[in-house]
Amino acid sequence: MKYIGIWLDKEKAYLVTLQNGKESLYTINSELEFYHPKGGSRSKSRWGPQDVVQDSKYTEREKHQLKAYFDNINQELKKKNPQALALFGPGNTYAQFNKWLEENQRDLASLVKIADKADSMTQNQLKALVRDTFGMSPDRSL
Repeated sequence: MKYIGIWLDKEKAYLVTLQNGKESLYTINSELEFYHPKGGSRSKSRWGPQDVVQDSKYTEREKHQLKAYFDNINQELKKKNPQALALFGPGNTYAQFNKWLEENQRDLASLVKIADKADSMTQNQLKALVRDTFGMSPDRSL
């Protein structure tokens, strides 16, 4: 069986694949823009107008970039053809991806066994988390 654990945030996703006693790690970068909106500054005149920040423009751009990011992860998952999935992440990106799977990829959404919050960790900690989630020890064959 092929098990895949995904740890993702808005910067990158790590896919840990467990199959036949071997594990591999693959990284997908998100290419999301991290913006710091400018604006809201005062006019040079004393009671002059204030510039308005268009937050909706930034949030709409982020929404489209997240969709492209999730599409990239989905394409990689389809190549790997998993039998079970586990989703982890420090923020709510893993939950957004789980919801996106339920809405767009029901076949993959049905494979999700767990979607849980997990802090940032090293690659070895991530591999251990995925092994523990699927009940595999490093010396036990899958």
